[in-house]
Amino acid sequence: MAVTTTETADATLRILGPIEVEGPTGAVHVPPGRQQAVLAFLLMEANQVVSIDSLVDALWEENPPDTARTQVQICVSRLRRNLTDGGVGVTIETRPPGYRLRVEPRRIDAQVFTGLVARARTLIKEGRAAQAAATLRAAVALWRGPCLSGLSSPTLRTRALRLDEDHLTATEDYLELELGLGKHRQVVGETARLVREHPLRERLRALLMVALYRSGRQAEALETYRVGRDLLIDELGLEPGPDLRGLEAAILAGAPELRYHPPEPEGDTPEPATPRVRVPRQLPAATADFVGHDDVLAEATGILTRGPDSTALGVLVVVGRPGVGKSTVAALLGHRLGEQHFPDGQLYCDLRGTRAEPSGAAEVIGRFLVALGIPGPMLPEGLAGRADMYRTLLADRRVLVVLDDAVSEQQVLPLLPGNPRCAVLVTSRSRLAGVPGARRVELDVLRPEESLELIGRVIGHDRTDREREAAGALVRTVGGLPLALRIIAARLAARPHWTLASMVQRLASERHRLDELAHGEMTIRASLSLTHDGLDPRSRRLFGLLSLPEAPSLSGWVAGAALDDDRRHPSDLLEPLVDVQMLDVAGMGPGGEFAYRYQDMVRLFAREKLAEVEANGRAAALDRVLGGWLALAEDAHRRIYGGDYTVVHGRAPRWRPDPDHVEQLLADPLGWLADEQENLCAAVLQAAAAGLDELAWDLAVTSATLFEARGLLDDWERTHTAALTATRAAGNTRGTAVLLSSLGTQHLTTGRAARAHELLTEALALFVELGEPVGLGLCRRDLALLARRTGDEDLAMELYSRSLRDFDRAGDVVGRATVLTQRAHVLARRHRIEAAQGDLAEALGIYRELKYAGGITHAMRRVGQVQSRAGEHDAAVGTLSEVLAMVRDSRDVIGEGHLLHNLGEVCAAAGRLDAARGYFEQALAVRETIMDHQGMAAVRADLAVVLGRLGRPVGTGPLPGEAVTGFAELAVAETDSGAGR
Repeated sequence: MAVTTTETADATLRILGPIEVEGPTGAVHVPPGRQQAVLAFLLMEANQVVSIDSLVDALWEENPPDTARTQVQICVSRLRRNLTDGGVGVTIETRPPGYRLRVEPRRIDAQVFTGLVARARTLIKEGRAAQAAATLRAAVALWRGPCLSGLSSPTLRTRALRLDEDHLTATEDYLELELGLGKHRQVVGETARLVREHPLRERLRALLMVALYRSGRQAEALETYRVGRDLLIDELGLEPGPDLRGLEAAILAGAPELRYHPPEPEGDTPEPATPRVRVPRQLPAATADFVGHDDVLAEATGILTRGPDSTALGVLVVVGRPGVGKSTVAALLGHRLGEQHFPDGQLYCDLRGTRAEPSGAAEVIGRFLVALGIPGPMLPEGLAGRADMYRTLLADRRVLVVLDDAVSEQQVLPLLPGNPRCAVLVTSRSRLAGVPGARRVELDVLRPEESLELIGRVIGHDRTDREREAAGALVRTVGGLPLALRIIAARLAARPHWTLASMVQRLASERHRLDELAHGEMTIRASLSLTHDGLDPRSRRLFGLLSLPEAPSLSGWVAGAALDDDRRHPSDLLEPLVDVQMLDVAGMGPGGEFAYRYQDMVRLFAREKLAEVEANGRAAALDRVLGGWLALAEDAHRRIYGGDYTVVHGRAPRWRPDPDHVEQLLADPLGWLADEQENLCAAVLQAAAAGLDELAWDLAVTSATLFEARGLLDDWERTHTAALTATRAAGNTRGTAVLLSSLGTQHLTTGRAARAHELLTEALALFVELGEPVGLGLCRRDLALLARRTGDEDLAMELYSRSLRDFDRAGDVVGRATVLTQRAHVLARRHRIEAAQGDLAEALGIYRELKYAGGITHAMRRVGQVQSRAGEHDAAVGTLSEVLAMVRDSRDVIGEGHLLHNLGEVCAAAGRLDAARGYFEQALAVRETIMDHQGMAAVRADLAVVLGRLGRPVGTGPLPGEAVTGFAELAVAETDSGAGR
């Protein structure tokens, strides 16, 4: 019953806000006015017949013109064409007495919203409040503003208002559920905002009063009532309703029932854990105007969708020359087969076989494992361990693996699942004869009639019909290569006054000039050269400069950085290149920003054209682009931590996009960092290779914000190692010290204590030489943690004290809070409970003032542990339950496993054995899902003790001795997991 990302992402026809339509390649423009109104009405009545009279009434409230029905018919005709051209995949059927829009309900956001609300109602009846609240939140998150905002039709507005009311009711429902789950502190801000937006809504005001009261803010709760009462009297001449008046009286009386009471664990089994099966959907967008290759598609489908009795894995290698469309065919096949034949997901990776450094198998499997739900810290280090985990995860799933641009069998072989119900689709310029059991299909050029169809779809069939002979000559000249055909057709589409005959002459001239090249390459080069020469000078310069960064994809701001143009909408600079197929739209980021990329052959051509840009211009452009990633990563870190805390920066120049554009990009700063993961890593490696040591180290350690938060330990080590080589070669002491410190933290995270101590000690010596207080504070804090793990608490306390002084000297309040959070553990172990609670209260105050969510979570978990050590078991259960809800909201599955284990420990210490058993079983289920074998052993050991105390058999499941060995070390590591970091 959990809500999946795919479930909400499929809604590409949107009316919960301004009307929006999305096709396979992005937004589809529906002209405002009558077309939007007609589409809105049809979406409101999806899969139902809507009469023409109803549409006339919606468009003309009174006195429709005599031509109204004809105008509706014209409007529907244009709407059909727009939707078809955009590849939207819906049908508007003519059905007396009007029209019916046929579409899957999951594609309309309003239908998804209604379904999620209904599901939440069922969950509430089943007593599953947490899941119901999460489901309602997912439903409300679909809204982008008032329903159908921007449309003025009174008929539509009446219908929209009903949905707006449902939206507000669903919001109130999840707030009330979360209050019942003890999330009063978390919902105060959101509820206060909603009360300001809807001041006369008494239920919202009551929820805010309860949240404030339970958060210890009684005076503010009463003031909220008084403000609402005055407003009701002034606006409506009415007193508040009986519920609101009764709530005020209960607050004044301090009624016990208003306080939050954690659910009594004894005899009450915690809500069972639900299986966490991540369903990846990684395929790139399919091309809307795909033409031809019907025989290849049919053969490929048969190979990949073998029957259920097949014992062999279906492996297909699509082979062909550059530009023939291998990647396009792979994406199309993946989308066609995905839902029906591979419901457990589609994994995709560009293996970069034509690049200087192709992707390694261990790196690719690591990314696949994360996509399948394994947190980064749980990934095995070597290829063998990762391959075993990968095959184990896919053993009972039906997943399609798409490997694009493979260069060798060594890349592909470790990526093959062992489960024959999966399938693998590979594209390559080589036949890969060493892949066992693989079937191969050769992708050839398009036939003449298919080539004509492709050109006609791009430039319009009327133009090809007018010049049939020239169109045929153009197809023969281009040779049926889809990439060349698209480039030439896009050029013609951008120049409607050009004849096809003139294009044939231009292209023939270019081919003659390039006749030393092989046929396929010559055709593409000629097409590219002709199109490139037709661009304006700025676009030609940008085309070359964009090939400088090694990043897999490019955001719009990169174009601004390349040209040093910080306009608010930098993607405008790229549109001329997209229009003529010199650049592809690769997808859209979470902030609505398009991502772009070159085809491989196009990128090689762009690199050649870089020679036309002066050397100084090339170097300056690369500095700005890499400096742009640094500026944005730095800003993202600042937004996450509430300031430039716990990080040391360098003097590398930054390039900053327009501030309004930055606000859009970084609305979700950690989400932006995650979306840019590959680009950030590529930028660090490129800067290091280019000798830009200052930029390389600064970007590497700033990106560690992402690496640590998401457990991307491979990227952490790879980027820092490359940057460290550059700083050592340049004699950059400051950069070397910062990188050593950050690498020490990385090794500390992976449990390599000896190496961590070596790196941190070396970094500390350099920071002493430099007099860098933040660096000193970070090193001493991490060395203190190492001392704790070896049992030397006296040394740890001394290092914590010195670290506090370092952070105080630097004014780094977050650094101070992390030390206080960690030190509280030692204080509690020494039975200095009040001192520990004092440290944690100060740390929480800092985190809350800065709104640093990660710090709040870590400190509150420590509060619960201290409460448990002090014998305050009820308080500990309440605190840890609140933190559990927080980590579940943030999808921190490792944190969830720790919190469930902690709750089990508290209940066991309090003698609530049935509840302890329930929590331990949940913790075990979570850790089994992420294949955390050490964590599973730790939980099983505690569960065995509880079962023994209950007088129940442990069961036949293993409690492996070898896994329990080393439990003492694991227990220390778990206690500190991410604490205050």
